[in-house]
Amino acid sequence: MTTLMIDAGPSAADALVTRTGGLPLAPAGTEWPCCASCEGPMQFLAQVLLDDRVEGPGEGGRGVLALFACQNDPGMCADWEPASGGNRALLFPVAGLGPLTRPDGVEEEVLVLGAVRAVDLERGYGDEYEPAREAWAVESGRSESCVLGQLGGRPAWIQADETPSCPACDRTMPLVVQLEEGPDHRSAMNFGGAGSAYAFACEPCGRASFLWQC
Repeated sequence: MTTLMIDAGPSAADALVTRTGGLPLAPAGTEWPCCASCEGPMQFLAQVLLDDRVEGPGEGGRGVLALFACQNDPGMCADWEPASGGNRALLFPVAGLGPLTRPDGVEEEVLVLGAVRAVDLERGYGDEYEPAREAWAVESGRSESCVLGQLGGRPAWIQADETPSCPACDRTMPLVVQLEEGPDHRSAMNFGGAGSAYAFACEPCGRASFLWQC
């Protein structure tokens, strides 16, 4: 069954929850990721607790996934490609996390989204993401744009299947999260206009991959 991520309104910027926007939580000494193309700091998009579930967060043993993409000159650094260096997906252990220090002298809109959105999880509506999203909107009476994505499941590709393999063990990476741009222009993530993003991880190897399509 599909686990939908529903927009649950504002969240604290440094909360240890699955959310879009705010400040990334990372181990002490972690540097803010920079784009391999333009060398500027990337924008933080979202963090996902890997063992999050409808019944509530797990014990945190599986860690946290943090997602970044370059917004210094949108469209120029190929932030949609998984291996371009224009985005980053980082896996962190839960223990010892703290807000990442922002680089000095960088405009806020380049580094963070304009608002922070919490996530509620709802499981059901079948095994396919798009029909589940539509069914949830009909049942809830809310807009489909309130669905921020899905946790796990099968990717609903807009274009061709781009499921990555782990560069360390060569196994196919499972989907951690599929994200939508979001209903609020202040908190919208840039996936090319009505696009979707896909993050995958090989937890045993500590590797993750991120891309988007539109």
